[in-house]
Amino acid sequence: MEPTPQKSLERVISQRAVQMSASLQCKTWVLGFFCGICIAYLFLVAFTPYKAAEFGAGFTNSLAADSTNSSSLSLEVDKNAECDFSTKDNGNSAKFEGSNQPSDVKKAALLYSAWTAVLDDSKDSYGEFFNRGPNRTSLPRPPYVEDCKMNVEINRILDLRGENGSLPRWSLWKGKLGLELFRVAFPSEEQKLQAAFQNASPPWVLGSDEDNFPLTRLVQRHLWIHQHPQNCNKPNLRFLVADWARLPGFGIGAQLAGMAGLLAIAINENRILVTGYYNRADHGGCQGSSHAHWSCYFFPEAAQECRDRANDLMKTKEAWDDHIITVKDNYTSKEIWGGRIPRVWGEPWNYLQPTTDVDGNLLRHHRKMDWRWWRAQALRYLMRFQSEYTCRLLNVARHSAFGLEAAEMVLKTIPGWPKESVDSSLSDIENFVWSNHKPWIPRPILSIHVRMGDKACEMKVVEFENYMHLAERIRKKFPNLNSIWLSTEMQIGNMSMAAYEASLGRETSTNYPLVNFIMATDADFFIGALGSTWCFLIDGMRNTGGKVMAGYLSVNRDRFW
Repeated sequence: MEPTPQKSLERVISQRAVQMSASLQCKTWVLGFFCGICIAYLFLVAFTPYKAAEFGAGFTNSLAADSTNSSSLSLEVDKNAECDFSTKDNGNSAKFEGSNQPSDVKKAALLYSAWTAVLDDSKDSYGEFFNRGPNRTSLPRPPYVEDCKMNVEINRILDLRGENGSLPRWSLWKGKLGLELFRVAFPSEEQKLQAAFQNASPPWVLGSDEDNFPLTRLVQRHLWIHQHPQNCNKPNLRFLVADWARLPGFGIGAQLAGMAGLLAIAINENRILVTGYYNRADHGGCQGSSHAHWSCYFFPEAAQECRDRANDLMKTKEAWDDHIITVKDNYTSKEIWGGRIPRVWGEPWNYLQPTTDVDGNLLRHHRKMDWRWWRAQALRYLMRFQSEYTCRLLNVARHSAFGLEAAEMVLKTIPGWPKESVDSSLSDIENFVWSNHKPWIPRPILSIHVRMGDKACEMKVVEFENYMHLAERIRKKFPNLNSIWLSTEMQIGNMSMAAYEASLGRETSTNYPLVNFIMATDADFFIGALGSTWCFLIDGMRNTGGKVMAGYLSVNRDRFW
């Protein structure tokens, strides 16, 4: 009897995990796999025969480096040897000894390993390493890499008011094109063009209006204006200052849901929300002013001037007596977790398109539609721009997951590499136009988040076979679907989530899930469990990121619906 595709894939995953776990060097990768950082190929497509970079180590070692110092890394590729490279500065080397492998496979392994060396040893932005001119490196640029420094520079401008308190330049010229060439093209029309920006939509909302929850662009614009007033020192401004929840057992999903509730209170009371201590950013990877703050991972929730003003008011008795300042303790748990959703935009949740599939039927209505809509809006705003640190985490994740496949693809364009030289200089269209494109990942790609472990105390945990059954349904409609981003919250076992996170350490237990979250929101399709807050929030981010019509297949209903 032939095995079913689901059973075959499960056997491939299990056998591959056992093989890797037998190697000490691969144990960290296996940990990353079961934490949720992995890429599987759907329906009997084998895993790569080469070991991926030790993902846990790569996450920590390469990202904690001081980004203020330029890298002294120098890569040399022996053009006479088929598979050998070394890094001069530290003497580390990796060799793919002779075997029966064809030369193109060995060259792909060589290129992937060279990219790994840059990623591990470079003390600056991984993307910036490849932007230093033709004499910097003979390596072709990985297509999955972002220039994190450039992205943050552009987004910082898009997150600041202009002269005289005008809104940011959210329209007209995009990304680096607008950053570097706009003023050159229109040197005398700056003020005239400012009027065009006043009704512009935020750039972090992608897709058409129909591809997002109702009024997403309008709400995101209003939230940004509310949190970035023209003058943070106006005497009538009021603030809600709140640390992130850190009760025992609270996961990242619960923290995000709680902060969404506090943002709702701030909007209803016409206060500016200012977040304080974030325990999950209290680790060595988060440096400087972003240490132990949300800004380690994403842009701050409010203008810096307002954050400074709120912190100053916290020290004055009058601000407390006059209720100019409130904190989380001023509100009950019910108000935070189930309070009134802002009605300033009406009730757009009544018009949500039914695109969620449960048991083969579209879910048309439930009693938490208002919270589903609002939490999606709150998260989209809070996660509107990634920090440089988060951008680097994603570079590492894409490298570990897709690096070898990308190497094989790139080498088809330069079959003579490494003997053939690579011109790393950029033309204007590459520098200013194509730089705005998202980093490459294999598409279409399906994200599956499997809930297990101690989640069983809150909902019925569903077997992996049920998830794969839904994956089969998607592939029948989209037969070109070959890739899965498979994630879960913990290794299989009876350990509590809190104990498991403690065993990983704060940095790893935060970075892994956040990378998974972002990758899931960007995937073409998503399968999860509505009974999981984490999946609930992923779905919300997808529905405010242009993914409404991709749909959502769930293995169960939300336990509160």
